[in-house]
Amino acid sequence: MLLNDAVAEQPGLIKDTTTQGFRQDVVAESMNQPVLVDFWAPWCGPCKQLTPVIEKVVKASGGKVRLVKMNIDEHPAIPGQLGIQSIPAVIAFKKGQPIDGFMGALPESQVKAFVEKLVGPVGPGEAETMLVAAAAAAEAGDAGGAGELYAAVLEREPQNLPAIAGLARLHLDMDDVEGAKGILGMAAADKAADPAIAAVRAAIELAEQAASLGDTAGLEAAVAANPKDHQARFDLALALNGRDRREEAVDHLIAIIKADRAWNEDGARKQLLQFFEAWGPMDEHSMAGRRKLSTLLFS
Repeated sequence: MLLNDAVAEQPGLIKDTTTQGFRQDVVAESMNQPVLVDFWAPWCGPCKQLTPVIEKVVKASGGKVRLVKMNIDEHPAIPGQLGIQSIPAVIAFKKGQPIDGFMGALPESQVKAFVEKLVGPVGPGEAETMLVAAAAAAEAGDAGGAGELYAAVLEREPQNLPAIAGLARLHLDMDDVEGAKGILGMAAADKAADPAIAAVRAAIELAEQAASLGDTAGLEAAVAANPKDHQARFDLALALNGRDRREEAVDHLIAIIKADRAWNEDGARKQLLQFFEAWGPMDEHSMAGRRKLSTLLFS
């Protein structure tokens, strides 16, 4: 099963309250653990979107936080006292006092982040579970299955950056560079520095560079004829990376750095760092390459 089964609901974990019951259900109960109060109304469309999301996150917390729902049409006094002017509105109570809140139908990842500010880590949400399944499918070579999962996440959360990056990388792996660039363009401009987005952008740039260089045979012959031809060696490293020959690509750049660190304004080292960014910090070739670079620079 791809999605998490909901954590078994504890008695009283989620309940409706009234004006009369508010003091016991919220104020008194919040002396034991945080209580979220979801102010809603039957006519409110966004409320219907938020309620199942917040219930799922609360259940996943395993009793660290409770949810109390109040229909403001039937019980207007409490929301009036709290200054609730727009719904859905969620207010967190702790030790008998309101301490935080949000308005609007937030996506699951943001609701989860809000709850985790109160109580620490909670179980993975639906989007996170699908992302894990998508990554596993991609690793197993099931690009179609991975793509469907990433698309499902984006349908729920259009700005989910890991899903955008994952789907873009799938297209890149299928040599669809333009498709990868288009998907990456879905990310908001102010998220350009996000590690997942930056890594795919670096990988796209490397793919474009490698495509412009053509076959490696000519470059390999040039390096063999003249080991000091740093430009030919640099271009060969790019071309090798484009063919997923990462270890060889690293070694050629290391050779340039060893021979002439200042060549092309430290271009070989900078290119090596771009490789590491595109491959990801936990990639075996990134880790091995960093060790080689550190040994060369600091020995």
